[in-house]
Amino acid sequence: MGKYDGYLQGLSIAAILILAPLALQSLLSQDEAQVVYVAVPVENENETSPSNPVSNEEARAPELTRDEVARIATFNIKVFGETKMGKPEVVSVLVDTVLRYDLVAVQEIKDIDQTVPYDFLDAINNRSSSPWAMLLSERSGQQEDDRSSQEQYAFYYNTSMFEPIGNGTLFNDSEDDAFQREPFQARFSLINETDNASSFDLSLITVHTKPAAAVDEINAMGEVASRYLTEHPDEEDLVLLGDFNADCTYASEQDLANSALAGGNFTWIVGNDADTTVASSSCAYDRILTTGDLSGRMTGNWGIDEVFTSSNVSDHYPVWFDIRR
Repeated sequence: MGKYDGYLQGLSIAAILILAPLALQSLLSQDEAQVVYVAVPVENENETSPSNPVSNEEARAPELTRDEVARIATFNIKVFGETKMGKPEVVSVLVDTVLRYDLVAVQEIKDIDQTVPYDFLDAINNRSSSPWAMLLSERSGQQEDDRSSQEQYAFYYNTSMFEPIGNGTLFNDSEDDAFQREPFQARFSLINETDNASSFDLSLITVHTKPAAAVDEINAMGEVASRYLTEHPDEEDLVLLGDFNADCTYASEQDLANSALAGGNFTWIVGNDADTTVASSSCAYDRILTTGDLSGRMTGNWGIDEVFTSSNVSDHYPVWFDIRR
């Protein structure tokens, strides 16, 4: 049993076999397209790690409707450039996917003319019943040795749910050159459900790590987070999310257990057992981490949406979590 001995003591194997499928069936019945992974609590209930992520059952708030939560996602849209944007059937799936959420961090925008992110925003607004906007980064990979792999990040958001504070910035990586693609940092206010006031704000930092340097860049995200919180002393609620390449051949479980993000300062929402890829391989590349419970707004609901099967759309599924409005 290993690390679960303390939790499983006194429970019969029969009870586990009976109750676990029922609990999972209850979660999946909410939406057949959602795959929600529930972590088993461990002996130390106050500490999370890549192998011991946040438990849906422990963190779950009283049952909330979709209107009572804001759903935040991360989505690597594989090689998102003019070729993909020129395929109406693919764009339609991407738009439908984004509209499942209220704010989406998108990675791997590859358009040297930088028109695709705006065209995609137009496509979203053509389909949405409420207006959307975006914060778009500069082209990342600004150091001389990184310019062959430049990409942009974008935060697409429903303006009835979120309001940006500033325009967002790329992390200044000029001194250490720790990233192939500098992380994109942004801050948002969450619009209250009842009076349309701003009652809570949070900051998000998204990254697409270089696969061959994933471990080093994941470790460097600890410094990014630390520096951001130092520069914004009034900010207590921080989310790290994106394509960390944090599994399989790029990062082992031991690498992650020893990383700068595994020391207890962050709540790991997506654990090592998740599969965020469209391919037959099972890899937890895409991750979401938070500082604590985001001032009590975490609901414990999160998931990986298998809303498409074609790698022509992307080779990653979107990963999401809910916060109370």
